Amino acid sequence: MSGRPPIVDLADWQTARDELLVREKAHTREGDAIAAARRRLPMVEVDGTVEVVGPDGSVPFVDLFQGRDELLVYKHMWYDGAPPQGQCEGCTWTAWGLRDAVYLNARGVSLAFVTTGAWEEVAAFVGFMGYTQPWYSVRGLAEPVGGDMGYLSCFLRDGDRTFLTYSTTGRGNEVTNPFFALLDMTPYGRREAWQDVPDGQDACWFWRSDADGRPTWGPTSRPVPQWTRPGATPVETLGRQGSCH
Repeated sequence: MSGRPPIVDLADWQTARDELLVREKAHTREGDAIAAARRRLPMVEVDGTVEVVGPDGSVPFVDLFQGRDELLVYKHMWYDGAPPQGQCEGCTWTAWGLRDAVYLNARGVSLAFVTTGAWEEVAAFVGFMGYTQPWYSVRGLAEPVGGDMGYLSCFLRDGDRTFLTYSTTGRGNEVTNPFFALLDMTPYGRREAWQDVPDGQDACWFWRSDADGRPTWGPTSRPVPQWTRPGATPVETLGRQGSCH
């Protein structure tokens, strides 16, 4: 049973659990304090008339608010000419976790995806993946509407004026999907090599494998979980070179 938690009785387990709970509560309170500070960050005005391209052609950036006062934008990385399985594994994972914005909308917050891909390629990708949230091309546009991708950004609208209030990337994007937080509660965690795990636990990098399950970063590799698309059966051949259909 190498790498597994030690076996104790319920009383000893409860003692250990209560000790950890003190740290968890402190973590929660610090998170609340950070969120309060985030709400007090200054903001920078953005040109809301800058045009982005979506299914209805070119529209001003302010239209992404859909009449609401707040907007969350995920800036999805893009690789020109790549098939769906060749797009960024982290960004497709994020998009998978943001399929439904109904609760955000009820709180006055709109959600949109932007990317630097040409709209024709982006539209085909969105249709293939079955995404239902609004997508737009910001090809050739500068920060903060365009520019670097892989960021989650927050915007505020005051009439026709728009403002950038917050932006994060890397592990800051983990809030878009609950699965990492849930895995962190399990005894084996995420099973990723960087994590601090008990001796004897195996860790791996689980993002990519080919269609036959072999871990690889080669031309046939793909992110595994998100390719069971909404409303579709698993795409068994996706990932084999030249078989994107």
